[in-house]
Amino acid sequence: MKILIAGSGGREHAIAWKLSASPKVSKIYIAPGNGGTALEAKCKNLAIQADDVQALFKFAIEKDIDFTVVGPEVPLALGIVDFFEANGLKIFGPCQIAAQMEASKAFAKDVMTAAGVPTAKYKQFTRAAEAKHYINEQGVPIVVKADGLAAGKGVTVAHTMEEALHAVDDILVKKIFGMASSKVVIEQCLTGQELSYLVMTDGKTVIPLSSAQDHKAAYDGDKGPNTGGMGAYSPAPVLTDAQYAKVTDIVIRPVLKELARRGIDYKGILYAGLMVSETGEINVIEFNCRFGDPETQVMLPKMSSDLCEHFLAVIEDRLEGEKVTWHDGAVATVVLASGGYPAEYKTGLPITGIEEAEKDDVKVFHAGTTLKIIKPMQLEDTGDQDITELAEFAEDTDIDYPEQLVSAGGRVLNVTATGENLRSALDKIYKAIAKIHFDDMHYRKDIGHRAL
Repeated sequence: MKILIAGSGGREHAIAWKLSASPKVSKIYIAPGNGGTALEAKCKNLAIQADDVQALFKFAIEKDIDFTVVGPEVPLALGIVDFFEANGLKIFGPCQIAAQMEASKAFAKDVMTAAGVPTAKYKQFTRAAEAKHYINEQGVPIVVKADGLAAGKGVTVAHTMEEALHAVDDILVKKIFGMASSKVVIEQCLTGQELSYLVMTDGKTVIPLSSAQDHKAAYDGDKGPNTGGMGAYSPAPVLTDAQYAKVTDIVIRPVLKELARRGIDYKGILYAGLMVSETGEINVIEFNCRFGDPETQVMLPKMSSDLCEHFLAVIEDRLEGEKVTWHDGAVATVVLASGGYPAEYKTGLPITGIEEAEKDDVKVFHAGTTLKIIKPMQLEDTGDQDITELAEFAEDTDIDYPEQLVSAGGRVLNVTATGENLRSALDKIYKAIAKIHFDDMHYRKDIGHRAL
C-alpha cells in the first residue's frame, strides 16, 4: 500500500515510523515531512505543505495513494476530508464540521453541555466590554480562550484581573490570533492534573488508546510559559484503571451521540484533554480532532498492533471487532527545544549525536529539523537549499551530495524510550540526550515527576 501523510512534526514522524513497520505498507509520502522522516525506511518527503489541500489531492491522484492520514488540525478544519471523500479518495480524519470540536472552543463547549459531559462553567462573548464585565463578576483565577485555532497559543490561565482583561483585549480588540479572535470563551479555572485521553472511532465503535500525560510548561517544576509540550509519558497513572474504563462512557460516547443527533458523523481520533482533581473528579478541558503532540510519540511505540490495519478499519467503517494491543511497561519522551522557545529562537543549527543516542530501546523522533545539502564549491553561488527542493535534481544527476541535519523549529527533537517502568524509560532518555548536541539546546530534566 502507498500512504500519504500530511504534516511535518514529531507526531507525523511517529506515525510514519509506525506505519512503515506494517507489512501492508510499501511506500509512505510525507508532506512536507522533516529531517527524520526523510531518513525512515519506505518514506519520502514532498515539497507540499500540509494545508495545501489541492496539491495534496493532485499528488494522491497521480501516485494512486491508497489512503491519506492527516496529522495537524488545520487541514481538517479546512475540509480536506470532505474534499478527498467527495472525489473518491480514502482519508483518515474527521470531516470539516466534526473538526469544529477543535476548531471552535465555543462549539465544543455547546456540544459538551448538550451531551451532559462534565466540563468547566463557561460563557462566550464577541464584545470585549461584556467579556470584561463577566470576568469582574466571576473573579480570578479564570481561563480566557480564543475561540478558533491559534496554534496552541490562544489560552490564558489568568491569576490576576490584569492578566484576564489583557487577554480579552488581545483576542477581541487587537485580534492577535486573526480569524481565531472572532469570539472569546471565558471558563471557570479547574485544578488538578491534566491528562490526554484519545480514542479511535468510526462513528459507531470506540476503541480507547493508551492514556498519556504531557508537560506544557517550558521549565522544570512546571514553571514558565506554556509550550506545545516539553515531554510526555504513557500510561498516565493519575487515571486509575476504573476511571480509565469509565471515561469513554461519561465523555466520549455522549459527545458522539450528540454529534450524531446534529447529523455529524465523527470518524478518526477524538482526543479529550481531561482535568483530574485531587478527589478524582474528571472534567473535560477541551477536545482535539487528531493525534496529540508529543502524546503520539509515546502512544505509538507502546502499540504492538498494526496501525495501518486500524486506520483502514476506521476509514472503511469496520472498527467493530478490531483489536488494538499494547506492549507492557512504559514509554516516555523528552523534547529537545531551541533556546528561547516558545518565544524567539534560532534555526539552522547543526545537530549531531542522534545515531549514537538511538541505542538501548531509544528512538529519536524529529519535530523541527530539516536536511541541508552540502554542495561542492562550484555550486555554492546558488546557496543551500532544503533537501526536498533538490530531490528531483539529485535524482536526475545521480549525485549523492552529503547532507547536514539542522534545526528548523522551536521543538526540535523528541528523545523517546521504552522501559519496564517509567523510571527505566526516563533513565535511558537522559543518557541518550547527553550524546546529542545543537547550540543552545534546552530541555526539561523533570519529565515524569508527577508520576514518579
